[in-house]
Amino acid sequence: MLGGVIAAVVAGAGAGVWALSGDGTAAGDDARTTAAAKKVRSGPLSAAEVTATARRFLAAWQQGRPAEAAAATDSAASARALLTSYAKDARITDVTLTPGAASGAKVPFSVEATVVFEDVREPLAYDSELTVVRRDGDGEPRVAFTPAVVHPDLAGDGDRLVTGEAGDPPVRAVDRDGGEITAAKYPSLGTVLDGLREKYGKKAGGTAGVELRVVRGKASKAKKLSGKTLLELTEGTPGTVRTTLDPELQVLAEKQVEATGKASVVLTRVSTGEILAVANSGHGFNTAFQGSLAPGSTMKVITSSLLIEKGLAAADEEHPCPKYFTYGGWKFQNDDKFEIKDGTFKASFARSCNTAFISQAGKLPDDALTKQAQEVFGLGRNDWAIGVPSFDGAVPVQSAAPKAASLIGQGGVRMNPLNMASVAATVKSGTFHQPYLVAPSVDDRTLATASRTLSAGTLAQLRELMAYTAVHGTAAEAMAGVGGDTGAKTGSAEVDGQKKPNGWFTAYRDDLAAAGVVQAGGHGGDTAGPIVAALLKAAG
Repeated sequence: MLGGVIAAVVAGAGAGVWALSGDGTAAGDDARTTAAAKKVRSGPLSAAEVTATARRFLAAWQQGRPAEAAAATDSAASARALLTSYAKDARITDVTLTPGAASGAKVPFSVEATVVFEDVREPLAYDSELTVVRRDGDGEPRVAFTPAVVHPDLAGDGDRLVTGEAGDPPVRAVDRDGGEITAAKYPSLGTVLDGLREKYGKKAGGTAGVELRVVRGKASKAKKLSGKTLLELTEGTPGTVRTTLDPELQVLAEKQVEATGKASVVLTRVSTGEILAVANSGHGFNTAFQGSLAPGSTMKVITSSLLIEKGLAAADEEHPCPKYFTYGGWKFQNDDKFEIKDGTFKASFARSCNTAFISQAGKLPDDALTKQAQEVFGLGRNDWAIGVPSFDGAVPVQSAAPKAASLIGQGGVRMNPLNMASVAATVKSGTFHQPYLVAPSVDDRTLATASRTLSAGTLAQLRELMAYTAVHGTAAEAMAGVGGDTGAKTGSAEVDGQKKPNGWFTAYRDDLAAAGVVQAGGHGGDTAGPIVAALLKAAG
């Protein structure tokens, strides 16, 4: 690349070597029409038209003439703004553009440049591509301009490149013992570390580095695209954030989910809400904290507390469990269409009888389950502050058949393992303690609270139901060998398009509570149960 001249070989019939001088003109260029020409150009673009148009655009861009480069595009205003920002905001200089062999109307090109911020200079290199089209109205060949022409990571209108201090300083996250937490050591925690940086980067005492990054415009934000760091010019100084994670239990949680398909698990301390371990076998999304899934029969813990309070069920009293029950026009049934004749509510809970709960739907106000989840278990109010992003569960007010389905954790009910571990912890402690990964004393935030607690009698019966299920019900096999004061509930949630349901399991042991889900895994006692039980055993 000498004297501002771009040279390349263009493949194709009749094509040879083409060159562009700095002013964007060349001998024999027939790509332009004269001012007097009246006829609208049409038909396929010729190789000469593609060559000349690409040459004009790339030469002007390289030589720092954004207005001239923009004039060679079909969207001059957008192109001029982005190319001007390329030099001014992204601080990219010494640009060298090298075109490759054209393929029809497409011309690939490489970019070599330097990013300069104060006295720091870093090389930048990437590949891009442009396409030449006929402009509407006159048929003139122009570069079809999109932000991706300037850089392939620019996805929508308004996206731009910016060089400056990183938005958030880095953080050094540590476990409860002071050991450093890294994504390399704990693959499940990549999204957690991102959340900690976003929340505490500016509060933990660190300083931001300097980077070239993609800043998203409104169009990309509507598609929920996040910004992206393209080049780090200087490293920031991390601040330290202490978490509640137990290193040994975190290692075990990671091993457990990796061995069991698409699984997620959370372990908490009942008396405080501290999160001791969290793991997901899929590392791109934190299902354990942010998942929004139907919890299936684990929701019966909340429903049972409601039925007992309302006098519609009692642990040791007879309770109907027919094969089928129709409500709101839907016909509900039990797994394998079983029934329990002359059985107690405790027997129905332990075996996870759907119809035992569905049969009570007509006796409950539409908002009863919603209020129970919010007022007693602290769910569905969008006010948890655990230290990183989380979904706090959803129990919407529903009527007719969807209301009945919500009683067994289907319908519109949505939870994740963090939510369901908290449910088990609330039963064990008698009081809702909002889970947290970072102590509130770190940033003086206020933890969520519940407005009321269950009566002593209701709480005693609820614990009796869970304890019986852990020893004699659907959770017994998984909980075998878990000593201490235990309680558990299994769940299976049907999902449209899945051959197997999502398997759920929530349980407590002494001062520990845990919950897990295995998506498309089948029955919770067989899939999520062993994961949860393994953590309870190890922690105990």
